[in-house]
Amino acid sequence: MGIMSTAGDRQSDESLLAGLGAGDAEPAVAFVRRFQRIVFGVALAVTGDSATAEDVAQQAFEQAWRHASVYDSRRGSVRTWLTTIAHNLAIDVVRARSAVPMDPDDLPVLLAAMTDSPERMAVANDSAEGVRRALTRLPEPQARAVAMAGIYGMTARQIADTEGIPLGTAKTRIRDGMQKLRAAFLPEEAGDE
Repeated sequence: MGIMSTAGDRQSDESLLAGLGAGDAEPAVAFVRRFQRIVFGVALAVTGDSATAEDVAQQAFEQAWRHASVYDSRRGSVRTWLTTIAHNLAIDVVRARSAVPMDPDDLPVLLAAMTDSPERMAVANDSAEGVRRALTRLPEPQARAVAMAGIYGMTARQIADTEGIPLGTAKTRIRDGMQKLRAAFLPEEAGDE
């Protein structure tokens, strides 16, 4: 068992993903072990429920296995690709549970809740903490728009209606906020590859 995790620790994310896609047991296990905390953390941050987050995490790994062959390293790291899958699945679950969006005034509570317990602190790795810090550095209207779109899964139209602003303004706030978040993480992403 120790040999397996040592070998998995030395392999690149891309080679573990290729092994997962090929159905090789050793790389598949190493892949899940490497990414299980971040995938669960993304799912938990979006759904707010650990049982649902576990289901979402399992679905994310199943999708990664099914779609490993379409991964393109030019579009981002394996980590980014996998967490995007988990985030999108979690958003789908939240949308399916409730047609009524959550109150965006809960944003400060949600951001604090992401790291309010030892369990969540362990799950909220450096990237999640970095996103949280970067969100707090955005102008409040942009931070709210990005959080409503990214965390709550609201459309630009729903954000415009909720905030009482024109649709174009909502889209601009989302776009500008996302550009600032990407800029904050580009050096880190470049270092991963």
